[in-house]
Parts: sequence; C-alpha cells; structure tokens
Amino acid sequence: MTTRSFTDLVGCALPLQLAGMGSVSSVELASAVTDAGGLGMLGVAGISAAVVEERLAVLSKSTSGPVGANFIVPFLDVDAVKLASRRCRVVEFFYGDPDAALVDIVHDGGALASWQVGSADEAFAAVDAGCDLVVVQGIEAGGHVRGVVTLADVLASTVGGFPVPLVAAGGVGTASDVAAQLNAGASAVRVGTRFVAAEESKAHSAYVDALIEAAAGDTMLTEVFSLGWPNAPHRVLRSCVAAAEVASSEIVGTVSANGSEWPVPRFSTIPPTKDAAGNIDAMALYAGFSVDAVKRRQPAAEIVAEMFERV
Repeated sequence: MTTRSFTDLVGCALPLQLAGMGSVSSVELASAVTDAGGLGMLGVAGISAAVVEERLAVLSKSTSGPVGANFIVPFLDVDAVKLASRRCRVVEFFYGDPDAALVDIVHDGGALASWQVGSADEAFAAVDAGCDLVVVQGIEAGGHVRGVVTLADVLASTVGGFPVPLVAAGGVGTASDVAAQLNAGASAVRVGTRFVAAEESKAHSAYVDALIEAAAGDTMLTEVFSLGWPNAPHRVLRSCVAAAEVASSEIVGTVSANGSEWPVPRFSTIPPTKDAAGNIDAMALYAGFSVDAVKRRQPAAEIVAEMFERV
C-alpha cells in the first residue's frame, strides 16, 4: 500500500477535516469548510436514510469540493451508509470496532472509508479492515472520546510506518496546534470545538457564549450525559455538569428537528441547537481543550484562515 497525503487523497487544498459534531453540524458549515479548502463533514448519526439523502443532495449543490458524512456505529443505518457512499468523497465511522464489511459498502459506493479511533491497535485494525485514512483521537477532544491517552501519545505510537494518511484529532484549535500535529507526523488535523462557534453551526448562542468564556481547564471527561448513549465517555464544560446535577426538572428543555419539537431529558446526549429552549446551561455543552482558542462567533472561513496562517 502506497501512502498518499490527505490532501492528495481527498482532493482538498488544506490538511483539515471538520469534525462531524452531530446535531450541531449543518450543511452550511460543511460547505463553508470545504469552500475554505478543507474537508467539510456532515454528522448524520441516527438520521434516516431518506433524510440523509435529502441533506446530502443539498450539500452537493452547496459546494463543488469534497465533502464527507460521519456515522456513529451504535446508531448505524446501513441504507444511509450506502446513500452517503454514492454522494460523498469520504464516509467516516466512529465508536465501533473497524468493520471490513462496512468499508466494503463504502468502497462499493465509490467513496473513501475513514475510521476515527482512540489507540494505535485500533488504528492498525482500521487499516486491516481496508480504510483509506484513519483519524486518531486523543483525550483532549470535545464530544465523545474513544481514546484513553493524549493525542501526542496515540499519534507517536501510530505514526511510524503507518500506510495511510493519519488525521490528528483532539485539542487542535490554533495555527500552532496545526503545525505541531503536522510536524509530529499527522497528514491532517480534525477540528470540532472551534467550529461549534462558527456562524454556520447550529449551536445555540448561549452554548457559544459558554465556550467563549471557558478555558481548557473548564472541561471534563465524564459519562454524565449518557441518556441515549450509555458507557460512552465525553468531554463537556464542567459548568453544564453542575447545572444538570442541580436542575429542578427531569426535562431541561426542548429542541426542534424535522418540523417536530422534542423534549431534552436531564443528562441527555443532545446538545443545545439554535432552536433549543429551556435550561440551556444544563444541556450537554461539548468542548475540547481547543476551547482556549474560541474567542468569538465568526465565519467558518475566518476560522480556517486563522488556523492555517503559518502552515
């Protein structure tokens, strides 16, 4: 197997991948990152194949560059994977053992297969399963966290002789962070927290304000927000854990999706989107160490330009 760089393989100008980010992601955010030179990703976990097809159709009309779809293995719809494989340059999986059968489905549809992992062993298992690129995630990452060691440790134990492009994820939010990961052997970086504060994201304004006020030390790795996805560690702001623990109601608010309003139970995995109402501070406010770099809400293209000014 011949190693190719991330940019050559994916077909983008910059070694940058947007994190999937679940319900906070949007077509507008994915297309904006792609138009800025990176790989825009759309989080499609738990969404029906029909809705996935609809959103990817809109995304394909929004940008002419490469885009990807992010699936969470415990909530996988194989039909949706097949659809995404025909429409996207990259189809990515997370939180499950690398599965050659899923990789074959992606390849049959004409897309590249990626797997986000948390250890060197899992990274090599992804290669054995046929993945074209692999994302290695450190414990500094916001949102759900697969690994148990720092990004530096997992990257160092993986990079030597690795046969496909490696993407570094966890705590990347500045130009210095990008340069450090590329110098450490990564082929690209994967960024989430900074893009939660992008103008194109679906994050609630109070969520973004909390990120702006926070620092890396204000985050914690926990399993508190596990309703709907148990036994899955995640990094959030400490403040939302405290607020959820003292919330007076078992329903802390509502969110809207596909024309319907849904309750948000206390300790649910659901983050607050722009249409959320209720006790926003008690919802899952996912954030990684790169929250240090979140200073204001700004266009995605501006975030990309800041991170790659020295690369």
